Amino acid sequence: MAPACAERAEEVAPGIWCSPGLTNSYLLTTSDGRVVVNTGMGFESPVHRAVFDAVDSSPVRYIVITQGHYDHVGGLDTLRDPGTTVVAQANWAQWRDDNERLLPYRANRSAFAFSGRLADGIAHIQARFGKKLPPQSAGCADLVVDDRLSLTVGDRRFELIATPGGETTDSMVVWLPDERVCLCSNTFGPIFGHIPNLVTIRGDRYRDALTVVDTIERVRALQPEVLLTGHFEPIRGADLIDAELTRLRDAVQYLHDQTVAGMNAGKDVRTLMREITLPEDLEVGQGYGKVAWDVRAIWENYSGWFHHNSTTELYPIGADAVSADLVELAGAAALTERAGAHLAGGRPLQAIHLAELVTHTRPEDPAARAVLKAAHEQLLAGSVNFWESAWLTKQIERYT
Repeated sequence: MAPACAERAEEVAPGIWCSPGLTNSYLLTTSDGRVVVNTGMGFESPVHRAVFDAVDSSPVRYIVITQGHYDHVGGLDTLRDPGTTVVAQANWAQWRDDNERLLPYRANRSAFAFSGRLADGIAHIQARFGKKLPPQSAGCADLVVDDRLSLTVGDRRFELIATPGGETTDSMVVWLPDERVCLCSNTFGPIFGHIPNLVTIRGDRYRDALTVVDTIERVRALQPEVLLTGHFEPIRGADLIDAELTRLRDAVQYLHDQTVAGMNAGKDVRTLMREITLPEDLEVGQGYGKVAWDVRAIWENYSGWFHHNSTTELYPIGADAVSADLVELAGAAALTERAGAHLAGGRPLQAIHLAELVTHTRPEDPAARAVLKAAHEQLLAGSVNFWESAWLTKQIERYT
């Protein structure tokens, strides 16, 4: 997952061309002009425009936005022509408004995962197109899709289908019924077949698990032969796609049902995060989302922020307010020594809890920082998840 840098677009299906980027942008040629699906970030858009124009320079009749995240809408102003119709799902304005009102917050919360990639990508594009790159476009729509919309452009038929259980509630897919090709972008997350994030650790709106299940089934029922996703290579083969989507649907349903059963049995969220795992026949990858995170998201989406564990949850005084008291009573050296013992015993999270008591009071304490660095390294060694690995790597840098 890196910013756009292609020298030429790749034809991934007859008359369908991909320009990879932070989210893939696609060009579909027709006998009556072009259709573009997703436009990347603003600074990426000169790459997409250049490689698409090299394929076909006819007018862009439609731009279809499959969801309202920045990396789908940012290049609108560069990719559209006079007379282009921009199509989005009916909830698009909510996501545009969220993007605008929370820009500083979300940029800061995403930086640990993307800042290095963005800097390198921008420098590469500037070397090719000049220092002044287009700004980020705001989301917009000339035509909105409530549930389904059929379009014919030249010799090509399109069906636009709302999929509100995708990464955003304004998610939709582009279905080509004559070719059995579905442009699903990030409906299933960046890594196809892996458990989705029901809320990302960078911060986003919660996704409802049952709506996700419905969305997976909605695409599976189309019986596509090719899925063109937001990242990486196309997924080909009707049987493979059906099997993967069936397993993914059933895995999300299982997590939902087991979490609800645990809630009704009176179990707290951390217990359920530890206990709930997928059975072998429903095992899916955890490269982008994680099972334990989704259990927590389901629990909190139903139950909210008050976990009924402590009166202190109701008030704006957290456990860190007494860190100094604990360090004074127990001693920084004793806490750090015990944290080291937990680390040596393969319990890095317990080590972090204790060592952070010390650094909350003494941020530069070298012994506590050394334990924290080693604990994060131990966790990183066992991680296969994009978000988790990015966070742990940044914390290791922090304590180095």
